[in-house]
Amino acid sequence: MIQDIKKDTRIRMGKSLDSLRTELAKIRTGRAHPSLLEHVNVDYYGSEVPISQAASVSIEDARTLAVTAWDKTMVPVLEKAIMTSDLGLNPVTAGTIIRIPLPALTEERRVSLGKVVHNEGEHAKIAIRNIRRDANHHLKELLKNKDISEDDDRRAEQEIQQITDTHIKNADEIVAVKEQELLEF
Repeated sequence: MIQDIKKDTRIRMGKSLDSLRTELAKIRTGRAHPSLLEHVNVDYYGSEVPISQAASVSIEDARTLAVTAWDKTMVPVLEKAIMTSDLGLNPVTAGTIIRIPLPALTEERRVSLGKVVHNEGEHAKIAIRNIRRDANHHLKELLKNKDISEDDDRRAEQEIQQITDTHIKNADEIVAVKEQELLEF
């Protein structure tokens, strides 16, 4: 029972870190990365789909993304979806290839993105702490039902705290790496 709780805790905290990585990948650092367009949806023959399902997104150089439409008729639709997204990008179309130059980030924008990154990290740490609270609550229920002893409960709580500390440290490291990327020119 205790092992199941610890295993579930590790899995859920790992998912919180994965979610943090996903959210931080959406934040532009001035470098081209295909995940930048992941959340952009396009009308693909009547249904809203992610851009990756209507075209291939690749890195042309350090500051340019290339979007190659799978169907020539989709080029204007893809271009419009990129322009109307919240990314503030201006695509340039050449045949079936849409090039997206990424402008350099201003210092003011870097600072504001740094705050966003920090907030995402805090949300991940809050989620991790909530998972710890849930695990400790399950342990208390087992103790209340006399399924485990007080020593087992105390030991399990310490192990869950160690798991929590490790995941919070990992979240801090992920945020620090992203903040460092933002400061690079």
